[in-house]
Amino acid sequence: MTSPSLLDRRAFLSATLGAVTLGLTACAGDETPAAALAATAPLPQAVPKGTRLVIGDKEHQKAIEFSGEAEKLTFDVEWANISGGPQTLEAFRAKALDVGSVADIPPIHSHWTNIPTKIVASKYRQDPLNHAIYRLGIAPGVTVATLADLRGKKIAYSPGQAQGALVLRVLKKAGLAKKDVKLVELPSTGDVYATALASRQVEVAPIGGVQIKRYESKYGRDGATAIAHGLRDDPGHLYAPVTVLGDPAKAAAIREYVQAWARAWRWREANPDEWIERYYVKDQGLTADDGRWLVENGGVADIPADWTEAIGRHQETIDLLAKETGNKPLKAEDLYDRRYESVGADALAAGGTR
Repeated sequence: MTSPSLLDRRAFLSATLGAVTLGLTACAGDETPAAALAATAPLPQAVPKGTRLVIGDKEHQKAIEFSGEAEKLTFDVEWANISGGPQTLEAFRAKALDVGSVADIPPIHSHWTNIPTKIVASKYRQDPLNHAIYRLGIAPGVTVATLADLRGKKIAYSPGQAQGALVLRVLKKAGLAKKDVKLVELPSTGDVYATALASRQVEVAPIGGVQIKRYESKYGRDGATAIAHGLRDDPGHLYAPVTVLGDPAKAAAIREYVQAWARAWRWREANPDEWIERYYVKDQGLTADDGRWLVENGGVADIPADWTEAIGRHQETIDLLAKETGNKPLKAEDLYDRRYESVGADALAAGGTR
């Protein structure tokens, strides 16, 4: 026979558990997300109140703020101090980032490392060969006048990043294989490559942005040079995990962000002096001359309404990387969410309207 005290304890426990269950149910009800958005479903147009995105778009964030586009956004934004493929992929893995800004290699590696993502915006350069992002930095005292001269050289190489893929593409163009050179794995962050060149740790390295100007200015007297590689290296993408794009509210907010992102590119081009002063000089601590060099060598942004040609170029890169790294081939088409294909271009065509 069960004692009265045990019955009392059981009744108390049952009531307590019931209360806890009701509380949890209520909380879950408050936070239950909307039904997942199918990958083939049209993008929602309205952004629900309270929607929040964490965005890692380090440089362009400032253009969005300076242009006034940030004030027009109907969702909350948390700007993450994140840039480059490795950082964005780690943040995606930790579910700490919704949108990242990268070149064309990180979206490939995200699939190879089991973090499925989709590209939601793409930007190129209208004159990609005269306004290439990278040049091949040549160490002082090393003679490299043509790509054929790369044979036998120590070349900086960063797997999983745009610079690493560019090295492989350059070797292919030169008719060389990896065995014909010595690839030295180095991170491509900051001025690592320029420092490695100056110290002759490597003899060749792809350097970009103001590093080109600074490297030639600082080490040119010692024989350092930087030569053109003659390839397109201009892709710039926004990408997001497929899990984020399956959230209807976030998918709608990303659509709105892509519109603001596109308009802010045009603002940068229309206001070069303000961009140089407010971003390159005051925010980044560069000189006005450095800022002008970057603007003059940055070209005009091409934000196409049709990604077909770009996807074809992306496929060539994927095929080369798969062959050289032993990774499984991918379909470039699968890296893009074409629901967003014309969003940026349409925003530009519409002018100031959303």
